[in-house]
Amino acid sequence: MKNTLNLIFNVFTVMLLVMLRMGPVVAQETPLPKLIKLIVPFSPGASNDLFGRALAQRMSSRLGSTVIVENRPGAGGSIGADIVARGEPDGSILLFSSNSFATNAAMTAKLPYDMNKSFAPVAMIAKTSMIFVVNTNSPYKNLPQIIGAMRDPKQKMNYGSAGLGSLAHIGTELFHSMAVTTALHIPYKGVSNAITDMMGDNIQFMISTPASVGEQVRGGKLRALAVTSLERSKSTPDIPAVSEFIPGYAVEAWWGVFVPGETPKPIVDRLNLVIRSITEQPDMRKLFTQESAEPVAMTASEFNVYYSEEILKWKKLARERNLSSSNQ
Repeated sequence: MKNTLNLIFNVFTVMLLVMLRMGPVVAQETPLPKLIKLIVPFSPGASNDLFGRALAQRMSSRLGSTVIVENRPGAGGSIGADIVARGEPDGSILLFSSNSFATNAAMTAKLPYDMNKSFAPVAMIAKTSMIFVVNTNSPYKNLPQIIGAMRDPKQKMNYGSAGLGSLAHIGTELFHSMAVTTALHIPYKGVSNAITDMMGDNIQFMISTPASVGEQVRGGKLRALAVTSLERSKSTPDIPAVSEFIPGYAVEAWWGVFVPGETPKPIVDRLNLVIRSITEQPDMRKLFTQESAEPVAMTASEFNVYYSEEILKWKKLARERNLSSSNQ
């Protein structure tokens, strides 16, 4: 009898250990549709499209599914986002977007979806700091000097951005709020037009991504006064952070993947594991470096917290500074 009980106990123990070991495998093998659409809510050619297509290609190989990219630009990204919000919550449709997803929402009074309920954050793949730049012939050699000029009522200061609700726009408004400065916003249809006007002295400064202004900075056409990350960038350690002069200031561009809000957690978790494994690969890291971005490894829960904080941050700023797409 004793031997029989020992045998039953040993069999039960082995079965339990096998089940525990299979747990993560079952989670990773949550079935996904054979055809998956990755919606990029912006036009082809920019970083959103570049990163999205690179990710889709590698996801196809990892998942054994066909992941296709569809560009659905318009209305600051809300057209493409709405398509995903209304999609089936089964992993068949994904949204690849950036921080502008949150900043545009802060500027728009009415959206066809709920930013908090209509989407489930899956994974952030990369981020980068912005750069505060001036014309190389500008009299402002450092950030304290231009802050002083913006606080001088006799000085007429203009700044440019890639458009209303862009990170450059709302990030500069955060700067004004924290630094107690002021300057007139001149929105452009694209960063290149703003850069041209800056080199022509029509605007005095702007905040933009390294991918957009890095070449002009290296070529001596623009002067970098600061980076917008909380700490100095590893790639440009000689450029101070804005936070060294304005404590607590931090603005970063990021890119990430979302699914419809009611997508089951096992699907979200499997997609997160696959995407994180892809972003760790040397070829993806090389692509990020080419765009002056850094890979990010976050769980879906961590990304959800970050995303929620971004929405609150920019909506609060929009209310305080009366920012909206209708009154600019």
